[in-house]
Amino acid sequence: MSATKKLFIKTYGCQMNVYDSERMAEALGGQGYEQTQSPDDADMILLNTCHIREKAAEKVYSELGRFKGLKAARPDLKIGVAGCVAQAEGEEIMRRQPMVDLVVGPQSYHRLPEMEARTRAGEKALDTDFPEEDKFEKLKSRPKAPRGPTAFLTVQEGCDKFCAFCVVPYTRGAEVSRPADRILTEARDLVERGVREITLLGQNVNAYHGAGPEGDMTLAQLIWALDRIDGLERIRFTTSHPNDMSDDLIEAHGTCAKLMPYLHLPVQSGSDRILKRMNRSHTAESYLRLIERIRAARPDILLSGDFIVGFPEETEADFQATMDLIETVEYGSAYSFKYSTRPGTPAAERAQVDEDSKTDRLHRLQALITRQQRALQDAMVGRVVNVLFEKPGRLEGQMVGKSDYLHAVHVRDPQARVGDLLPVRIVESGTNSLAGLPA
Repeated sequence: MSATKKLFIKTYGCQMNVYDSERMAEALGGQGYEQTQSPDDADMILLNTCHIREKAAEKVYSELGRFKGLKAARPDLKIGVAGCVAQAEGEEIMRRQPMVDLVVGPQSYHRLPEMEARTRAGEKALDTDFPEEDKFEKLKSRPKAPRGPTAFLTVQEGCDKFCAFCVVPYTRGAEVSRPADRILTEARDLVERGVREITLLGQNVNAYHGAGPEGDMTLAQLIWALDRIDGLERIRFTTSHPNDMSDDLIEAHGTCAKLMPYLHLPVQSGSDRILKRMNRSHTAESYLRLIERIRAARPDILLSGDFIVGFPEETEADFQATMDLIETVEYGSAYSFKYSTRPGTPAAERAQVDEDSKTDRLHRLQALITRQQRALQDAMVGRVVNVLFEKPGRLEGQMVGKSDYLHAVHVRDPQARVGDLLPVRIVESGTNSLAGLPA
């Protein structure tokens, strides 16, 4: 048996990349690799990249530049780039950084073992195809090692929406949903290994339409199937599109006890003019009516959103419409960004808003979101919520976990252990977390 080799993976971006990195590590585990927390002693460095943020490709090239010294000192060190930047840049990565040994797109990483073998033979390996085979079926089964109490589980990939600002349809491809039986098998395996909460992932997760025993299943039907797994206590999903919040999914939020009262539902803008230019296919009014229906089903649900400020041609009036929508909805949290161009997307060719206006608008929007977040957190004080403990805290006898509403909660409870799901009385609201005591 060959000697164990060390694998260092750096993950950028969304939860789906976190899941993908786990599966990449498992795929390379069959080649004799085990993970290390430092690139300094690695036999392979793998950057799992994201193309969503500003200047994503340049940041990857900068990161690669930091590894030149390691590569020079150890020529046998293999360096790979995976994920969405790999898909978008392809051969350009190897041209600009010849020290890179392999480049693999997010739909092809099940081929990593054979690609790694080619690099060991002195070849370069590039695969940015959209293969017909199901990568999840080609991957080795997950190892049976114990897991922490929470896990991500990808159920859907790709997007057919073609928002004018987004590269996902080009880097992740068209919408594809995994068959329900394979998801349920993976979920049961996770629960057997200690997982009590599963977050279902997809670029457009509520468009899920995977094959089931009696035809395609909706996300709500999949959630109800997961609800029947003994030992699985919590179900979440992200990220959703307003146009795919179906009636049965809204109903599930009100009737499925394991589906947590938290929903990330991006709107991006409150201006109908900008929404149309974004190709979002919904209006501010239709989004607000949808929120009303969701809250009617689950009145205590905590909502999160995404916002882009400074989208091409956005005026101050357009931005104020976004602020008005935020005031109406009252978000518990949100992700907000200044618009930045993505080459190849329609919005990249349009008249751009000046940087100072973008910065000013972002600061104002974030200040409003922060006030709303803090007000909702403060309102939690005195309430009893269930907390799933994920790790010890910094103080002796302290545990840290997540509430039903995805708040981070610090609890002084010397008896609690990782994986416990216990009622907690909230006694204090902090900047980004809550503090509680055993109820």
